[in-house]
Amino acid sequence: MPQSLVKNYIHIVFSTKYRQDFIDEPIEKELFPYIAAICKDFESPALQIGGNDDHIHILCLLSRKIALMKLVQEIKAHSSKWMKTKGSQYENFFWQDGYGAFSVGRNEVNRVINYIKNQRYHHQQQKFKDEMIDLLEKHDVEYHEKYIWD
Repeated sequence: MPQSLVKNYIHIVFSTKYRQDFIDEPIEKELFPYIAAICKDFESPALQIGGNDDHIHILCLLSRKIALMKLVQEIKAHSSKWMKTKGSQYENFFWQDGYGAFSVGRNEVNRVINYIKNQRYHHQQQKFKDEMIDLLEKHDVEYHEKYIWD
């Protein structure tokens, strides 16, 4: 085949360091578009970004030109530096070291978009730790709980 044809929907999840509540509603209105621009710069357009005070979800189309690990690294590095410019309350902002990433079938894209859109409501009923473990188990990802939190 003379060309590379790829369409990989990826649901990325990561939290703030120690799951500290840094992402309030006013900052998310700037943070999420900023992260979307990073995704676009790496040819991995974000379809939906959402989250809660201590974590975010990104649904994107992963570019055929970048490894998932590199995309997440770039998102975290650029957005962390940006957050620290937004005021003294963010000067100690960091993302956690790891991340979760899950493939999404084409038929599931709208469901995942709605799930990400409704994160603030969703987390009135479920804590992030429980949500993350549910995602890992749903996608049959092996994990050791003591190593997924920092």
